[in-house]
This record gives sequence, C-alpha cells and structure tokens, in this order.
Amino acid sequence: MPTSSSYRRMTVFGIVAAATFSACSSAPTPLYHFYQETFGLSSLTVTIIFAAYAVSLLAALLTFGSISDHIGRKPAIFASLAVNAVAMLLFMFAEGGGLLIAARVVQGLAMGMAIPTLGATILDTDSQRGPMLNSITPFIGLTAGSLMAGLLMTYAPDPAHLVFVALLVVTLAEILLLLVMPETTQRRPGALASLRPHIAIPPAARSAVIRTSPVNIAGWALGGFYLSLMPSLVMAATGIRSPLVGASVVSVLMLVATATVLLSRNAPAIRVLPIGTLSLLIGVAVTLVGVNLQQVVLLFAGTMIVGIGFGGNFSAILRIVLPLAHNNDRAGLLSAFFVQSYLAFALPAIGAGLLARDIGLAQTAYIFGAGVIALASISLVAARRIGAQA
Repeated sequence: MPTSSSYRRMTVFGIVAAATFSACSSAPTPLYHFYQETFGLSSLTVTIIFAAYAVSLLAALLTFGSISDHIGRKPAIFASLAVNAVAMLLFMFAEGGGLLIAARVVQGLAMGMAIPTLGATILDTDSQRGPMLNSITPFIGLTAGSLMAGLLMTYAPDPAHLVFVALLVVTLAEILLLLVMPETTQRRPGALASLRPHIAIPPAARSAVIRTSPVNIAGWALGGFYLSLMPSLVMAATGIRSPLVGASVVSVLMLVATATVLLSRNAPAIRVLPIGTLSLLIGVAVTLVGVNLQQVVLLFAGTMIVGIGFGGNFSAILRIVLPLAHNNDRAGLLSAFFVQSYLAFALPAIGAGLLARDIGLAQTAYIFGAGVIALASISLVAARRIGAQA
C-alpha cells in the first residue's frame, strides 16, 4: 500500500515528467528556420513536420488516452518515456525532412500517451492541487524546451543535436526513477476495448466541457500559432535573425501563463475565464500592431498579455472540468479534453502554415489574429453564461 510520502514523490515525478514531455515537444520550434536553411526544406515540408506531430498525438490520445485507467499508470508512463527516447534519437540523427517527420510522428505518439497518464497520476496523488499542478506543468516544459533550444542555437556548438542529447539523458533518468515509484491506481478489465478510438467524457463532466469549449479552442489555436510560426514571424516582421529572440517570444508566452496560473489559483475559476478571454483579445491586437509596425517590443508586450489569457483560461477550465471525474475516469476525461485542445492547436496552425506560402507570414498573422479575436469575442459571451449557470 503506497504511503503518503511515496505519493508525494510520485506527484513530483509526475510534474517533472510531464514538463519534460512538453519541453521535448517545444524544443524543435526555434530550430524550424535552421532546418529550412540547413536541409533546404520548403515551407510546406516544415508545415508537414508540424502536422505529423499533431496527427500522431491526436491518434495516440484517441487510442491510448485512457489505457492507464486499465493497465495502471506506471506501465503506461514507462511506454511513453521509452517511445520519447526513440524520438530524441531520431532528432539527433536527422539529416533531412524524412527523419524529422518520423521523429515528430514518434514524439506525438509518446506525448499522446503521456499527457493523460501523467495528468491522471498527479490527480491520483494530490487531488486537491492536481488541477492547478496540471495547469502549470505544460507551460513550464514549453518554456524550458523553447528557451533551451534558442540558447543552444545562439551560443552552443552543434545546437541541433545537443538539445536532444540533453533531453534524451533526462528521459532515460526518468525511466530509471520510475522503477522505484508507486502505482497509484488499480488495474481493471477492458484494456483492449479501450484501444478502440473513442472519446470518453464522463456524463457528469459533459455539460462543463461543452460550455468551456469556445474559450479553450481560442487559447489553444493561438498557442499552436506561436509554437509553429512565431519565431519565423519575428524574423520576417522585424528583420531580427537571432533564434534566441524568436524563442524568447514563445518563452515569454509560457512564463506569463505559468505566473498567471499561480497568481489566480485561489480565484474562482468562473471569474478568471472572462478576464483571461479579454486578455487574449487585447493581446492579439497588440501583437498584430507590433507586426505591422515591425516593433519587437510590441510583440513582447502583446505576448505577455496573451499569456495572461492563455494561462488563466487553461487553469480555470481544468479546475472546472477535472473535479467532475472519478478516479478511474480521469485519464479518459483528460484524453478527451486534450483531443479538443490539440485539434484547436494543430488545425489552424497547419492552415496558417499553408497560407503563409502564398501570402506571406505577416498577412497570415493578420488573418489568423482576426479569427482569434472573433472567437475570443464569442467566448466572452460564453464565459458570462458559464458564470450565470455555475
């Protein structure tokens, strides 16, 4: 029987491992321009690399998303870490678009299994703070991955390989640590049946998921744009070619989001939603002005405002939705939530990447930003309705 101290260790392990997966997913972001120049990749190929990750991640969420509710958390965590290690090796040896696509496919599979499993593990071991901790870990990891890659790109030798060597070492260390961690849930029948692609939203949570969908989609669509195209947009709009600047813009988004989660953790979630949604709207507008005026300061300012909305909304939605699931339904609910989130994350960003080939990054940013502003405006009304019905 696990003790409270072993549960605390597992909570810490779950936080660190979840952040590691997020760091691995964001590490390629500052490298996309480098890959284009070094390997002679077209913008379409870069878009395909991003799309490959998103498609495989969604496939994994739909098939393996609730597997840990049946086989236990530790076997699922081990499998996801092992697959992630393979992805890091593929990145290390990539010398063209083919292996980069393969690396992102494998990485997406690892991430799709890891997200709901580690999220459920954190909830198993700390149900009171679990929603808040699950809100913070992605932003911490995304910040670390993009910033580390940007720093290595700017100052280190062989940066395209070194960042993945470091992440591989961390992943292997976590595999070893997992061996001494406790299991946090009971196995139950139905593992094979759970592999059929499905969305598992417990009846008690369905209404809350539907009500928060517009807000969630707006935030994740913007996050996808930042992680796929923002470093290239910074170069195109300002003429600043340092990879560190583009990576810093992405990192500022995640850092402000993390700070917002911490500062708003005790505020009622239904009060945070409209503030966060309004921040998204204002932040996008400021960012677009920065693109138009070619002012990197305005890009940073707009990104900071966007980060308030991104982090505040993500945390508020998790605090509203996650407590509605029982222990054995947690991974399934998290999987369904992230299927929606990553569809919003991937599809608009892929469309923007394809559009940028024809009209340029700046014009694409205006169109994309206008869409997010429109969706955020709709979400303000939806957020008020959530508050009225809570």
